[in-house]
Amino acid sequence: MRRIGLAVVLAVLLAPLAAEAQEAGKLYRIAFLSAGSRSPTLPHLGVAWIQALRDRGWVEGQNLVIDYRYAEGRYDLLPVLAADLARTKPDVIFVVTDPAIKAAKNATSTVPLVMIACDAVAAGLITSLARPGGNLTGITCISSEIAGKRIELLKEHLPRLVRAAVLYNPNDPGKAVEWRETEASGLKLGLKMRALPVRDPKEIDASFAVMAREGTDALIVLGDTLTILHRQQLVSLAMKYRLPTIYAYREFAASGGLMSYGPDLTEMFRAAAIYIDKILRGAKPGDLPIEQPTKFELVINMKTAKALGLTIPQTLLLRADQLIE
Repeated sequence: MRRIGLAVVLAVLLAPLAAEAQEAGKLYRIAFLSAGSRSPTLPHLGVAWIQALRDRGWVEGQNLVIDYRYAEGRYDLLPVLAADLARTKPDVIFVVTDPAIKAAKNATSTVPLVMIACDAVAAGLITSLARPGGNLTGITCISSEIAGKRIELLKEHLPRLVRAAVLYNPNDPGKAVEWRETEASGLKLGLKMRALPVRDPKEIDASFAVMAREGTDALIVLGDTLTILHRQQLVSLAMKYRLPTIYAYREFAASGGLMSYGPDLTEMFRAAAIYIDKILRGAKPGDLPIEQPTKFELVINMKTAKALGLTIPQTLLLRADQLIE
């Protein structure tokens, strides 16, 4: 009886090893879909998730193949790109930005999707963080919930702030919601709020001309593919018009923007890799609760503040996660 019991125990213990041995020669396939650009505008994000996969034993060219698709800011291309990737039947599709996620959801209900979303709830991509169900999981900000915080930071920095403008891309449904939340927060503080919808980089210059004409005191730039791809243009114009501006992510402040408040994108890409790893090892996406960022950063570019002749209040300096000198 002991021998039979031992044999059963050994069989149970060795079964996973045998299964792993059978899969040892398999080449797993990840498809990557983004509304952004293939040019390395944010190379550290690509490094972050690839390195996180390597840390878990997934090495491109050894047991992993990655197929990339970029819409280069053209949202109208996303359905075609998503359908193309879905037809290849990858093991998982890693999808970045809300419009790309929507396109991927429409393209397949069977291939697992791991997302990085700006606001998956507001964009109507999911109804529950705890139980997403279906084939979608990953990381989402609740951008609309931190919209008010950016207004508060601006007001703290500029006590005499009266007129504030919000530049955003209305083609991204999550940004339209975020604008409304930002407007509501500003109105509560007694500010006059101005929407500046921008669908094309050519409209950016015109928006700054409008702000100059209307005497805008400060600007909030919401983060999406369009504004990230053209962040240098935005930062340069804000400097040209001497307009204090707060942005969505540290990448804007690193490019010369006055300040930013938002989630750490690098950490979000690393977290997405953990989801990919779990799915490649057999987990079902619908069983994996969607996570929200736990780290939000206030970054202040002191060089830009000095160039604009601004004095940053000590209260903000003490709360900043990073001061760029």
